[in-house]
Amino acid sequence: MKNSDLKKFVEVGANECKILVVGDVMLDKYYFGEVTRISPEAPVPINKVVEIKETLGGAANVAHNLALLGCKTFLISRIGRGNHGETLLKKLNSRGIDGTGILQTDKRTTTKIRIISGHQQMLRLDFEDTAEIDGADEKNLLENFSARIKNVDAVIISDYGKGICTEKICREIISRCRQEKKIVVVDPKGNDWQKYFGASFITPNLKEFNLILPKKISNVDDEIEISAKKIIEQFNLSGLVVTRSAKGLSLIDGEKISHIKAKAQEVFDVSGAGDTVISVFALALAGGLDSIQAAYLANAAAGVVVAKVGTYAVDSAELLKTLEI
Repeated sequence: MKNSDLKKFVEVGANECKILVVGDVMLDKYYFGEVTRISPEAPVPINKVVEIKETLGGAANVAHNLALLGCKTFLISRIGRGNHGETLLKKLNSRGIDGTGILQTDKRTTTKIRIISGHQQMLRLDFEDTAEIDGADEKNLLENFSARIKNVDAVIISDYGKGICTEKICREIISRCRQEKKIVVVDPKGNDWQKYFGASFITPNLKEFNLILPKKISNVDDEIEISAKKIIEQFNLSGLVVTRSAKGLSLIDGEKISHIKAKAQEVFDVSGAGDTVISVFALALAGGLDSIQAAYLANAAAGVVVAKVGTYAVDSAELLKTLEI
């Protein structure tokens, strides 16, 4: 595999792709500080906040990765009508992500607040409403999907279990993608993969993969390969990409099998790495790269992300730099 081909795609090819992301969006808020003393009110550390950061999370982070790599990106989801939803929409707009397919509802926008001292997370506060979308909202979401599917090269389903990726929605999206001969890649949640039946690829981490297996497997090439082939047949998939933390990732796609090692480096935070893998993998497929090239590029991008603190989206310059190493 030539890095020059991958570099050419990152520099030029990604700009010609259009991808639609459907899934659960979130707003990630970080309070970075320093702990130097214990509170006199209770035996808890006092974190003196020195920086506040807000980033796109969940499916919005998938879209963010795509946009930073030059891809024309469309996002379908739901948010609440409060300040968190407004902040999320502003961030999407500022990054050139088309969020016109996002429904505004009375449900609260999923927001995760993390309190961090140095590189250590001390506390997380979650604000969310995980009730499944239904009725008129479900109908409107699928109409928004139908209005966009013909104009994109690929679809990503980013399932975080927050109510968007119902069985009906996943099944209809995958069925329509097959009719339109569009690539559809899924980042799964939970142990019900029947709703993803017929997808092109699914990209679980090893923990998520073990949830659907009759017997837990270890983080070993042969075990992953054998189990993946059975799951591909069971759910009528083209292939699987299993992310394996410090061991990189494995691609199983028919006769194409590749176990790609992670780049040796210090890992600060794995949050958001799965978002990066699915976005770069789907983007590369949409741009005409084969699945092994796409998996290699996705692994390289994930290596950038895990070296950062907090949810992070990789841009073209960073990805090109890591391909030179």
